[in-house]
Parts: sequence; C-alpha cells; structure tokens
Amino acid sequence: MSAETTSDRMSEVSKKFGISPEDYMLPARHMINLLNPDGTLRPENEQGTEPGHEYPLPSPARLMEAYASLVTGRRVNDQNSALVRQGRMAVYPSSHGQEACQIAAALCLEENDWLFPTYRDTVAVLTKGVAPMEVMTSFRGEWHCGYDPKAYKCAPMSTPLTTQLLHAVGVAHAAKLRGENTVVVAMCGDGATSEGDFHEALNFAAVFNLPVIFFVQNNKYAISVPLSHQSAAPSLAHKAVGYGMAGERVDGNDLMALMAIMTRAVRMAREGNGPLLIEAHTYRMQAHTNADDDKRYREDSEVQAWIAKDPVTRMKAYLEDAGLLTDAAAAKIAQDAEVVAKALRDGMNQDANTDPRELFEHVYSTKSTQLAEQQALLVDELDREEA
Repeated sequence: MSAETTSDRMSEVSKKFGISPEDYMLPARHMINLLNPDGTLRPENEQGTEPGHEYPLPSPARLMEAYASLVTGRRVNDQNSALVRQGRMAVYPSSHGQEACQIAAALCLEENDWLFPTYRDTVAVLTKGVAPMEVMTSFRGEWHCGYDPKAYKCAPMSTPLTTQLLHAVGVAHAAKLRGENTVVVAMCGDGATSEGDFHEALNFAAVFNLPVIFFVQNNKYAISVPLSHQSAAPSLAHKAVGYGMAGERVDGNDLMALMAIMTRAVRMAREGNGPLLIEAHTYRMQAHTNADDDKRYREDSEVQAWIAKDPVTRMKAYLEDAGLLTDAAAAKIAQDAEVVAKALRDGMNQDANTDPRELFEHVYSTKSTQLAEQQALLVDELDREEA
C-alpha cells in the first residue's frame, strides 16, 4: 500500500467521526477515564472523551462478566506468588494491579481472534480460555508452552520483549490474504516500545492496513528503568501517528474504560480501518519477578499511592453502588475464583513428568548444530547421574 493510499484511508476513517485525520490519529487531549478510584462514575465532561473519541459505557452484563474475570485474575496472581514461595514454581512475573488490562484485552476478542501475550499476561491467557495448569506449564520449566496455540488462538507467552509483535502482524497479514475476518491483539509493556521489533511491527501493520491492536501496558518500569529513561515522547500512544495509525490513552486500572476502548478498537480493526495503538496507564504493584528487589529503585510511598487506584476495589464499588453486585453474586464469583486457585495448587503439587531430553526436539524443524551440542551435553550429564 502506498503512503497516498494510507492517507486516503485515514481521511475516510476520520470522516466517520466528523473530525480531521490528524485529530483521529492523535490521542484525545486527556486520558480516557470513566471511573474515579472510589468507584464513582466521573462526570461526562471529565471522562477525557471528545468528538471522535467517545466511548459508550459497556452493558451491565459485560461489566459483571469482566469483574468476575478480574476477581479470578487477582486470585491467580496471589496463588502463583504463594506457589513460588513454597518452591513449587521457579519464577512468576505477577501482574497484580494490571489485571484489568488483561481482562479487557482478552474478553473483547471473539472466538477466532488471536491474542499474542507476554510473559506477564497469565491472566489474559486464562481469560482467553486456556486451562490453569496449561498456562503455568512453562513457568514450571516443564515445557516450552503448555497449551496448543492454534486451539485457543493464543500464542505462547513471549519472554523476549517484542518478538511476539512481529508474529502477531504475520498472523494478521496471513488472515487478511485468506479473506478471514480475524482481529489480532498484540500485547507488550512500556519497555518493549524501545525495541526495534516494536517499530518494525507497527510500520508493517500500518503499511499493509492490518487488523492489529497494539496494546501497551505502561506499568511505569522496564524491570528497574523508569519510563522517563525509556521515551521522550509526549506519551507512548503519540507514537502511533508516526506510523500512520490512531493512538489512544486509557486509565489501565479502570476496567470500564478499558472495556469501552477495546470493544471499539476490535470493531474498527474488523471493519478494515487498519491497526491501532492503545496505551494503558497502569502500575506493577509487585516486583518484576520474585528475583527482583523493587525497593532498590522505587519508594514505598509510590506503591502505596497506586494501591488507592486498585482496579478490583474500584470496579467492586461501582457495581455494588449500581445494585449489580449482590452479596450472593460476590460469593459465587469468589467461589469460582477459588476453584481456579485450587486447580493450580493441585496441579503444582504433582511432580513434573517430563523427559528433559525432549525439550530440544521441537524448537526447529531441523535442529541446529548448537542445539544438538546442548542436547548432547544434557544427555551425557543425565546418563552419568543415572549410572
């Protein structure tokens, strides 16, 4: 697609909202935020919306569904952190505090849409429908990926920072060539936006007008590096205009706003309006992983300030005030979350039954020399242990 054709597309899309192409591509002047931290609905003139950037409230049923997933997500994060402390799992990058982002990313997709998660997106993968123990297999060190990506339309959780964005673009391109009505959500963190793969993926997606939503969870730190040391842009969402796509900023701890934005983004991508970049402002409440000491690079007062913006308590307060979340409904949601946590505990308490020799078998169609050497070293070590 030529640059002129991309410009024409932007003009056509912006006409739908009665705004200029520039106003369509640039984020709204203020971050989209529908709920206050105490769960009250913000006045319409304080929600950050403006012409071309309006986001209707999700239905009560959708909000209740999302809240139930949010409670389960928080329970899974807490359970997995406990399993690490018990030595049942080597490492776990918790998304405690970021769960609302992951719920919205997965819930707004339809069955045949694809999700490309990172290593911190356990909750999103669970919400996409993958069984709890299948999600955690790789963290246990038992196998590369514990689930069938094609069956769930969910790629393996990527440990390299940004490689999954290129894979997401490839899947979207293939789907478009086949005439399939598929939307792809590619997830990453703020640190990933400094990687070369990020720029290549966004550029390719925009040039070929692909149905991809780049969903950036800006949790303020790339391990220990603050955002101010990663980017000088007005916001990460502002980077979208440089590639010829629309960008938007949203409160990443506001589940209602996230659901509203992602629902429209998925619809627009499916209608052929091209890729979008969504930046969700959230916060990593806990350390990068259990191997990290976050007290070395941030103050406790900063963490405490974000506790007041917790997505779980915020959404719970709104639903209770609206008369949607009754005591009985809350108890059922908590019970369902506990079922998932129990499945994780039971699964992790069973010893792994994997032959480590097999880990080298499915990396490449033809095994590289280096990989064969590594496998030989392991086999030799195992044989000597058994002798």
